[in-house]
Amino acid sequence: MVMTNFHGLIPAMAVPFRPDHSIDETALRSFAQWLGRQPGVVGMMTNGHTGEVFSFTPRERAEVTRIVAEASAGVCPVVSSVVCEGVRDAVEQAGWAKAAGAQALDIMPPHHWLRFGFRPSQAIDYFRAIGDATGLPLIVHVYPAWTKASFSSDLLADLARLPAVKAFKIGTREMNKYARDLAAIRAAAPEKALLTCHDEYLLASMVQGVDGALVGFASLIPGLIHGLLEAVKRGDLKAAMAIQARIDPFKEAVYGAGEPTGEAHANMKAAMAAAGIIPHGTVRPPTIPPSAEELARIRAVVAASGIARRDAA
Repeated sequence: MVMTNFHGLIPAMAVPFRPDHSIDETALRSFAQWLGRQPGVVGMMTNGHTGEVFSFTPRERAEVTRIVAEASAGVCPVVSSVVCEGVRDAVEQAGWAKAAGAQALDIMPPHHWLRFGFRPSQAIDYFRAIGDATGLPLIVHVYPAWTKASFSSDLLADLARLPAVKAFKIGTREMNKYARDLAAIRAAAPEKALLTCHDEYLLASMVQGVDGALVGFASLIPGLIHGLLEAVKRGDLKAAMAIQARIDPFKEAVYGAGEPTGEAHANMKAAMAAAGIIPHGTVRPPTIPPSAEELARIRAVVAASGIARRDAA
């Protein structure tokens, strides 16, 4: 089976750990079953930055996908991120993800591109190799414009023309280029889904004309983000601004004035624990948990918001 609908909300999933930093499979299954049933969720993504992917071994990444896919079978399809340094490694790990139950793949740029850059042909070859090897639909994970792994608008258009590519997780984080990127993809392949991953300024990125959101923030507040998407789609800016105002305290507690980071993901897990979404906010080293002062602020925001996990009957 493959995922066919990328228009909507796709949470990038956090992974609950036990205090000894091992994967809490029971909690992960429960979280996946709850999250997959939230309104507007069309898929769930494992092994993203929110999922602390760099703290996992390749086999653990496949194990996380297996647990989530089994727990959400018949409820919601699963996307797995692939983050590797070479084509052979990527093809192998993508195959493990498919065998574990992934129905689509989010492809991050190889991280040596962040240091050395790359040629456009290398990116095309990378995506084509993974798509050909797995037969799964691919999501292009677009890194910030300030990185050497940033894709030009022309390259994004070329990637949009690849049959295996079905969606773009767009984290340009520079609004002028963001607008050009959206326009380039739309012109090349208007059927491909455009998904914001700007957790820290959702409304501003949604009103540019996207089809959904693929954000780690949806592990914490899926209902609010779905409501924001729906208000934007209706063209109801007043309602959208009111929902964003409810999101802002969470945004400040989790991300502050910056972009998503490992420590921001730790803040979000603390908020998830405070809301009863997962049992513990434990993160794996080298990610640092919130300080006592930060934790008190996060808990206060959650308590004031009134959000709490409510499982379906």
